[in-house]
Amino acid sequence: MVDEATQAIAVEHARKVYATRTGGPRTVVDDVSLSVTTGTIHGLLGPNGAGKTTALKMLLGLVRPSGGTFLVEGVPSNTPHGRASLGFLPEQPYFPTQLTAAEALRLYGRLVGLRGSELASETDRLLALVGLEGRSHDVLAKFSRGMLQRLGVAQALLGGPDVVVLDEPSSGLDPVGQRDMRNVMLGLRDEGRTVLLSSHQLSEVEAVCDRVTILNRGRVAAEGHIDDLLNTAGRTSIRARELPAELPPDLAALVGDIATSGGVWIFSVHDEDVRKVVDLVDDASGTVVSVNPKRESLEEYFTRMMASASAGEVA
Repeated sequence: MVDEATQAIAVEHARKVYATRTGGPRTVVDDVSLSVTTGTIHGLLGPNGAGKTTALKMLLGLVRPSGGTFLVEGVPSNTPHGRASLGFLPEQPYFPTQLTAAEALRLYGRLVGLRGSELASETDRLLALVGLEGRSHDVLAKFSRGMLQRLGVAQALLGGPDVVVLDEPSSGLDPVGQRDMRNVMLGLRDEGRTVLLSSHQLSEVEAVCDRVTILNRGRVAAEGHIDDLLNTAGRTSIRARELPAELPPDLAALVGDIATSGGVWIFSVHDEDVRKVVDLVDDASGTVVSVNPKRESLEEYFTRMMASASAGEVA
């Protein structure tokens, strides 16, 4: 059981089974549990068909679960009180295209209880926050996909929800828009709010998330703090500069994963050899730039996990 006092989202033993026309039932989500700590950004990852969107829709009350409990700030998420704490951006947001950006936000703002001057100020604030300042009077029919995505995020933040669920928030955004979206999520965390992020953009998840849960074939394949998942046990990464073009033999014998970039050498060593390697770099008239736990990228971790799962299935 999770500690509900510190959990913004607590999902336990979620299950969704669909009947099929061709015969037996199809299990899309199978015994998934998810715990998201208040004031953090939690990533939900998985390949296509892993059950991510179905799990989110059960949490949001948009799909009837076959089993499990779904709590938001200790309250069942399918109740009015539970839904009042939630903001949601679907993977493909749709808006009435005849409205302007401001009209759309005012419409959705009234649905969450905003009125009068508060509604007007929130509309202006949120349009500026997502990079649509100056576009409030443009009709949505003229908006690009990325602009509609920005508007969708603004809609999800109406009413100041404590918990925000974002399904592919950077979809359709250019690199500047992706950076802006990361800053929005980090700003929400700084305010003490909670973000559950479902994304295929692994660099985005690695940049902003505190913890991640990875689904595969409807089940939890991995879960934990992102540093715990990505740090390579027993290995340390060292960056050094001003080393000779060919490493001295005694240094080369102790290092691996060697790469060079802009005159900086990057290599990994066993933890017990760190002091020896630092001394050898100094002996070779080099300068150590940094010493950190060796870490693989989230993309490398994810790819390796999916390859292992596929190999296990074949075996």
